Amino acid sequence: MRRRTVLLAVLVIELSVGAVLYRGGWLSRTTSVPEARPLPVIIAEAPLYSAPGTRVTAIDVRRGDTLVRALERQGMQRDASAGIVAALAASGANLKKLTPRQTLRVTWTLDGHPIALRYEPSPWLGYAVIPADGGWEVRRAETRPDVRVEVVAGEVTRSLFEAVEQAGGAAQLAIDLAAIFESEFDFTADTRAGDRFRLLVEKRYANDAFVDFGRILVAQYVSDGRVLTGVGYERAGDGRHAFYDADGRSLKKSFLKSPLEFTRITSGFTYARPHPILGGVRPHLAIDYGAPLGTPVRAVADGRIKAAGWAGGNGISVTLTHRSGYETMYNHLSRLGAGIRPGGRVGQRQVIGYVGATGLATGPHLDYRVAKNGVFVNPLGEKFIPGEPIAAAERGAFTARTRELVRRLETDAPF
Repeated sequence: MRRRTVLLAVLVIELSVGAVLYRGGWLSRTTSVPEARPLPVIIAEAPLYSAPGTRVTAIDVRRGDTLVRALERQGMQRDASAGIVAALAASGANLKKLTPRQTLRVTWTLDGHPIALRYEPSPWLGYAVIPADGGWEVRRAETRPDVRVEVVAGEVTRSLFEAVEQAGGAAQLAIDLAAIFESEFDFTADTRAGDRFRLLVEKRYANDAFVDFGRILVAQYVSDGRVLTGVGYERAGDGRHAFYDADGRSLKKSFLKSPLEFTRITSGFTYARPHPILGGVRPHLAIDYGAPLGTPVRAVADGRIKAAGWAGGNGISVTLTHRSGYETMYNHLSRLGAGIRPGGRVGQRQVIGYVGATGLATGPHLDYRVAKNGVFVNPLGEKFIPGEPIAAAERGAFTARTRELVRRLETDAPF
């Protein structure tokens, strides 16, 4: 990152000084070598300046800003800001995703005229904008990610999120780890203090500066003596990347273990539970997940929407039908997800609603039910259909890869 930033800065300074000297008449307006311009130039009225001295300022980018608005707030004239934005857009820069995290600096003459702009929308990409022939020219610099495979390992004390972050990971890495095993392990119900994890993950660097995480190559999670292993593998037949256990069985099941990413179970599946509102002892053929109001609720499997809307004591509710005679219900929602209406189709993990407290509910939670052939079953104990395993023709390559990755895990992060 530092090397590319220095190169961009040198480029901007050289071009800026050259532009000043050119405008001031100190340089010849002819050149012996034709200038190569691989990127388009948008003609706009160029700024005028009277002195070769310059200063550089960082532009304050605020949430919801456009580039024109951010530049004009710093004192740039409308014709200059519009010309710069047009030139960047023509060069392929995506200006619709301007965020406060992006680097944006302007070089000015001492009397306040802009003569160059540096825009870095990501650590991998930077643009230098300078005057050219009465308009603005854009130079583009790219940094190829340096991908390194490293170990992240830790132990859960309070939450998986906290444990992954303490191990040097990030919140998204915790989500990715949980997604690998979500059909095998219910992180909302079964995570406990003392659980351990280790994984090999791609880490992307820009000139020795860490930027973000890439793919997880292999992961292991240990809970109550049970060892879960997930190996990432790209199948030769269709090129799809998926996770499998050490024996080549798919970790993606037809049903997720939970309709929520991370939460807690407040009431389990039972035929005799004291009802908190109606009183007496009644069956509770569902799993209640306590979660904050507005938490997204996911479809646990592909299916068709049988019902969506108000359902008496169940409040706002969604019922989905699935293959092999299964139905799932999601009750007490605060509202439905976008496009959720009877007769439509949903995909696994699609948001179908949001946690609420509608109907007969004492507080925000999700009442989740599963029925098979018309009879309610315990979602936590049901054995759902597994995904497609590794093909016999690829079993040898998969086994060799698995042994190599697990051996490195055991060496670099022994339990």
